[in-house]
Formats: sequence, C-alpha cells, structure tokens
Amino acid sequence: MARQALFAGLIYDEEGQPVDTAVIGDEAQYVIDDDGFLRHVDAEAVDRQVLAIFLDQLEQNRDMAVEQTLNLMGKDDLMTKAAIEASLRNIDMDQIIAQGMPAQARDMMGMMGFRIIINFHGEVIGMDQPQLPDDLD
Repeated sequence: MARQALFAGLIYDEEGQPVDTAVIGDEAQYVIDDDGFLRHVDAEAVDRQVLAIFLDQLEQNRDMAVEQTLNLMGKDDLMTKAAIEASLRNIDMDQIIAQGMPAQARDMMGMMGFRIIINFHGEVIGMDQPQLPDDLD
C-alpha cells in the first residue's frame, strides 16, 4: 500500500472542490467531503488509475516522446534512441508509486492547470490536462 498520495493537491471532487489527503495507519487516503461526511478513498487505487491513463497516452505517442527526449538530450544516435525506447517499454508503475513524485513536479502540474476529477468511490471521471500549442517547434 502507498504511504503517500502521488497526486496530492491535484485531485478534485465532482463539485470542483479540492480533495484533501490523510494517512490512516500507514496507508495514504484521499479524503472527499460529501456534505460534511468525509469519505476516505485509497490513494494508491486512484493513483494507479491516473498512471494507467498516463502510460496509455505515452504508448499512443511513443515515437514523439522518443524524438522529443532525443532533442532535449541533444543526441541523435541509434544507441541512445534504443536506450530511450527500452526505458519507455519498461516503465514500472509499482516503482513510480514506491518512489513518489517530487513536490516540485506536483506544483508545476498544478500551475499548468492539471486536475484530476474523482467521484465518491475514487473512480477517475475526468482529467484537465494542459494542451501544447499546435505550432510548438
């Protein structure tokens, strides 16, 4: 079980209200205020849903992700490309959950307008993701 909520500060309920976090025992929870009744939802279950969406998007855009990573690194050789492709194929959700997410990354996502909307059962029902401009070169 997760000891921290990966997306703390980025989770909202269906009414658009921010969702708090808490730790019960050693398990992280998202706490949804349902007219004064605080519903606790396992943070890892929500985080896995969000990560699955991210990994699916990465899979759909794998070629672009490899190309952009090579550009950022300033490299364009076959070995680097193969290493990046292998890394993308071997992303481990359990490892991401165990390591957590740096607070700076969460803050940056929030500043860019990233939001995750969940219902009272902890099901992800929507995500607001910042869009890149079409003319980004």
